[in-house]
Amino acid sequence: MNPIRLGVNVDHVATLRNARGGTHPDPLAAARVALAAGADSITIHLREDRRHIRDADLATMRRELTAPINLEMAATEEMARIAVDARPHAACIVPERRAEVTTEGGLDAAGLEAVLRPVVSALRGVGTRVSLFLDPDARQVEAAARLGAGAVELHTGTYCEHSGAARAEEHRRLIEAARLVQSLGMECHAGHGLDYDTAAELARCFDIVELNIGHFLIGQAVFDGLAPVVARMKAVIEAARRESVAG
Repeated sequence: MNPIRLGVNVDHVATLRNARGGTHPDPLAAARVALAAGADSITIHLREDRRHIRDADLATMRRELTAPINLEMAATEEMARIAVDARPHAACIVPERRAEVTTEGGLDAAGLEAVLRPVVSALRGVGTRVSLFLDPDARQVEAAARLGAGAVELHTGTYCEHSGAARAEEHRRLIEAARLVQSLGMECHAGHGLDYDTAAELARCFDIVELNIGHFLIGQAVFDGLAPVVARMKAVIEAARRESVAG
């Protein structure tokens, strides 16, 4: 059975900290709890406006954690410099707009190849695995392969927001895109808006090897605690994978 990894995004722990100021709650402490509960990696998004994760958080996590860190970042000169200096295990290049509440869709890799190529090359040069956050579109996936990305993270927000026939159609697109990603020699990851049910559905796709989840886990932790929520999510996606094999 092709295993599936769980990456936990702790951005919103930093959002809560920043709302009051000070140092509590600490994203590093949240990362440690998540890892102890079964997470395979920690995702943090260092935005240009530093609305949640800050430079000091990245530095501290790189120093204190031995588990893989996945740094989400915009393809800017500043962020490329920071990422090259930090040398995280992985960097996921995402589109970023100052006015957006959260990432609104996939990167236009096909239209931005000239901009992305030096960023991807610089990150690969220091041993960081590069992924591109893309909508499930063949043209974008093929661009990622040309750019030398090691992985593609498929944007699952549209899938999670819809129901009925619209969700079924987006699920089909995600499965086809995941198959293409794998066939082009890249890892396929997925994330954005996932909860227990939608994560389980995607975990049944063998071409997807990693799910990155943040907002739902941190929100549900208000009621159930972070460790139980992460442990349950890991159990849910692993069970879905096993059931798919058995079926």
